Amino acid sequence: MKNFFVKSLCALSLSAFAFTTMSAHAADEKIEVTPTPQVTSQELAAIYVLSEVCPKLVNDKDQPKFEAGYAKLAKEYMPNEKNPVNALQQLSKQKSFKEALKEAQSDAKKAGDKKNGAICKELTAYSK
Repeated sequence: MKNFFVKSLCALSLSAFAFTTMSAHAADEKIEVTPTPQVTSQELAAIYVLSEVCPKLVNDKDQPKFEAGYAKLAKEYMPNEKNPVNALQQLSKQKSFKEALKEAQSDAKKAGDKKNGAICKELTAYSK
């Protein structure tokens, strides 16, 4: 089962998909049309911001676990990328991504070290 962070990160996109999911009913059969989930810039920005916030909130002993959990999360959101962590770093430098990144950084700042630390801690456990 995915950890709390992943559920929180997905909540917004799942809500959006719930509104766009349609069911069509034929005379004798039920046909469901479900859109293919697409990752938003906001989701990718939230993931990238973890790489900025968590290293100072995770103790040195847990850094390798955090990096593994972060890499696993990035791969789940960018499955077609050979190196999703590097792809996120490159994306963070693109002008088209700056607005989503600023918003994610602002959200992380508002959340504070306690909430961010909890997310970072869960991400260290996510590597398992």
